[in-house]
This record gives sequence, structure tokens and C-alpha cells, in this order.
Amino acid sequence: MRILHTSDWHIGRTFHGSSTMDALAEVLSALTAQVRESAVDVVIIAGDVFDSATPAGPAYTLLSDTLLALAESGAKVIVTSGNHDSAARLGFQARLLRDGIHVLTDPLAIGTPVTVADADGPVHFFGIPYLEPAIVRQHFPSAGADGAELRTQAQTMAHAMDLVRAGMSAHEGRSVAIAHCFAAGVDATIGLEREVRQGGLDMVPLEVFDGPDYVALGHIHGRQQLSDRVRYAGAPLHYSFGEQDKPRGSWLIDLDAAGLASVEWLALPVPRRLVTLTGTLEEILSAENIEAHAEHWVCAVYTDALPQTEPMRRLRESYAYCAMVQHQPTATEAPSTRTYSDRLRTALTDTERIEAFLEHVRAGQGASEGERELIREVLDDRVRSEALV
Repeated sequence: MRILHTSDWHIGRTFHGSSTMDALAEVLSALTAQVRESAVDVVIIAGDVFDSATPAGPAYTLLSDTLLALAESGAKVIVTSGNHDSAARLGFQARLLRDGIHVLTDPLAIGTPVTVADADGPVHFFGIPYLEPAIVRQHFPSAGADGAELRTQAQTMAHAMDLVRAGMSAHEGRSVAIAHCFAAGVDATIGLEREVRQGGLDMVPLEVFDGPDYVALGHIHGRQQLSDRVRYAGAPLHYSFGEQDKPRGSWLIDLDAAGLASVEWLALPVPRRLVTLTGTLEEILSAENIEAHAEHWVCAVYTDALPQTEPMRRLRESYAYCAMVQHQPTATEAPSTRTYSDRLRTALTDTERIEAFLEHVRAGQGASEGERELIREVLDDRVRSEALV
């Protein structure tokens, strides 16, 4: 059996204020073509189909069109909900969907598989929707170790996988588990969710996933291989500059009669590349850079000693897709340990006081030679005015 593992579509997400809908539609069309070309039997979407619990109308349209196209390719489709999805909204029409499209959002059905057969017998797919302990513990009273209440996602996922293993015992054949969580062993530099960065990391130990022939995970936006049989596919589109160098695609899994036979990475196209340009504003706006990156999403990190006037406006005149500007001046010398108050107390002249003020408000950068000349002219004019009075 041939399986395609994808996740984290985040339909409806914006990128620095710009819609990603057209770009995602292009990528999902390419994914559907790969499903046809590779004769995929089952497509797994491991959570975070939508970016919001209340998606707008066009998000539903894109999902419906894509699911229909996947089904028409001949593949079965199995979808689970993630932390961004509303399980109720994603799953409300599950019973109305055409044969071959399964949306699994019910925590009470974790141990009941979707079964797809091939020449080697049945393969049982166990879908685990995103499990927020405070919400789902009511469904699993006293289910933790020693009858303890489920309080963490690690505990909740451990119980869910116990239900999966019980389902495996009741259904002979090969098995695949689908989950949306943060598993121990993930490289934390690769595409973490916004909520994961902001909150604590409630990690699920890798051994929790023992049992199935393959475990398809979602929640991390970069591909990850935690073991031969436990993997993240990542998001099909770049959703932050931190992901810009990470490949986009999905895992193509082959199961034979004995279980996992092979795993291959299928790359997806990148509609518009993301690049970070670092240097002085003049260097970033060089003809060479503009020629190379005029059509890319740009994060400009300019290193001029002083903030520049209207940097975003100037950048967008050359980079229509400049999305971010950051000022990170290059340190030219060790910062002074003297406080602003210390400098004022030891300043003997108005020129020294102005110099102290400029260093204080400009991260240690004092007046330039041109500014010093202007300061001298202003102070001399003031002295002449006072003399006339």
C-alpha cells in the first residue's frame, strides 16, 4: 500500500498581512498531481487543515476542491483535526462526505480504525485528533497511570496510544497512527508553531508511539524524522522567514505484507521564495541584490549605525514583496558602561552634553562630523543672540 503523509495546511493563514490562499492552492494542486502520478492509495492529513477555528468561506472552498480532487485521483483521504482547527466545524459534515474521505475528530473513536485493504490484507488507520487535556479529560475519566486524571498532553497522548494499541489487538493486520502533537526529539529550530513558542513545551515521549507500522505526525512546520517509523511532514508552504531554508513536501510511504517497506520524500514547489537580506540599507538596495530577489518575499535586516528614514518605503520601491524590516546596527566597539547620568554629571560644556544625549538615544553612536559642525553653529548663534540681549 502506498500512503502520502502531509499536514499543517493552515488554509486561511496570512503572511505579514498578505493572503496565502492562491499560493497554497498552487501547492495543493501540485500535491494532488503527485498523488495521481505516484498511484497513492491513501492520503493522510495530520491536523491543522485550517488556520482558524472559524475559517472564512474561501478556506472551505479550497479544502472541498482539494479533497474532491484527491478522491477523484482514486486515493482514500483521512483527515484529523489539529490545535488550529475547530474539531466540531471540521467534522460536522463527516457523515455527509463521499465514500473514501474520512474526517476523524471524535476523541471517543480513537480506537476504531478506518480500514483500507490491499493485496496483502487490511491496513488500519487510527486517527487521533488534537487532544487538549482540559477539554478531553471528561471523556477519559481516571484514565492515566494508576487511575490519575489526565493533566498534560503527554499523559493524554499516552492514553490515546493505549486506545490505539487496544484497537490494533482487536483488528489484525498492519496499522498506521495519525496524531497532532509535540513529540520529544524534535529539532526546536525547525518551524515550531506560534503557540508552542509562546507557551510551554508539553513533549510526548517517543516511546509513546510504539506499536504501529508508521506514525504520521503534524504540528511542526518542518519535516522531521524521529525514527524510521515516526515522522513529521511539515507544512506544504513557508509560513515564516524562520522556515525559509526548510524543504516543503510530503512523505511517500510504502507498506508491504510485513509492514513499513520504504519512505521517500516528495518535494513540493515553492511559489515565491523567502529570503533574508542583511547589510547596510545601501547594500541591500544594490543592483545585484535587486536583480536576484526582486520577486521574492524579503526580510531586510539593515545594519547601518543609525535608523534610516522610511526604510520600508524605500525597500518596496525595489522589492515589491518586502514583508519585514529590522534595524540591527553592527557593533563597532564595546558599549560604554557609563550611564547617561554619569555622562551628564561629567560633561563640562553644552557640546559634551549634546554628545552624551546622542550616544544615549542612538545606542552609543555619537554625532558625526557633519552633525558636530551643525551643533557648533547652533551653539555659536545662541551665544551671539545672548550677547546682543
